This record gives sequence, structure tokens and C-alpha cells, in this order.
Amino acid sequence: MPTDGIALGDLYTEVIGEHSRLPENKGTLSSATVRERGHNPSCGDEITLELEITDGIIKDAAFTGVGCAISQASTDIMIDLMRGKTVEEAHRLAQLFTSMIKREVTDDAALEELDEAIALKNISNMPARVKCAVLAWHTLEDILQGRRTS
Repeated sequence: MPTDGIALGDLYTEVIGEHSRLPENKGTLSSATVRERGHNPSCGDEITLELEITDGIIKDAAFTGVGCAISQASTDIMIDLMRGKTVEEAHRLAQLFTSMIKREVTDDAALEELDEAIALKNISNMPARVKCAVLAWHTLEDILQGRRTS
């Protein structure tokens, strides 16, 4: 669907480029209550995700590490999406993202709540890059698994 003469795919490519070149959430978080390291041995992507979780809400988040443009952009985008969400909401969104990457959910309307993370939808067409895109989301899930209230 063109927007002012620019294809939507081009806009998504720009979103990934922006987040990888100038990640707003990269750095340490002095108020972090949890930290988790994520590593993708197949390509060397490595992140440390830091979250400040208070009263079941992700108040703030940041990351450090190195990796390809996709892993860095995905991490930055994920943090933007998760800030202010409850642990339960974050878990559900992480599952939705993973379902999108696995092509289990393909309808753009169903994926709207992923906001800019939908820019990574077509990564599913590049199997070698899927692990790059999901690294941060899996690291987040590792943190959340012990923090969800049933």
C-alpha cells in the first residue's frame, strides 16, 4: 500500500535502518531490577537486556551488546513497545511477535499492536536471519517466565 509514493516495504526498511543506526534504548539502566544475556551463537549477536519491573509493570528498559542491524533494531523496537506494559501484556506481545515470525499470524490487522515491530514481518522469508530478529524477544521471555503471575 503506497504512502506518498513510498512503498510500505521501503518504510519498514527505513524503520529497521533507523533503529539499528541510532538505537535510542542502547545503554545501561541503573534502575534495572533484572538483567538477562541473550546470545545467538550462529552469527555472534549478543545482547544484555535490562528491565526495571515494578509492581508487575515494565517501567523502563535498555540493552547493551553487539550484533547485526536486524538484531539491534529488533531489540530497540521491542523495548519501545514493552515500556509501560504489564508483564502479562509483554508476554502476550512477545508471543504474537514470535507467531508473526513463524508465519502463524499473518494478518496485518491482527499484528497492528506490534507497532513498529511489524517491520520485521518479512524476516520470516530469510531463515538465516530469523534468529537475529527473535533474539531480544526470547531474552525478554526468559526474564518474564519467572515474573508472570497466574
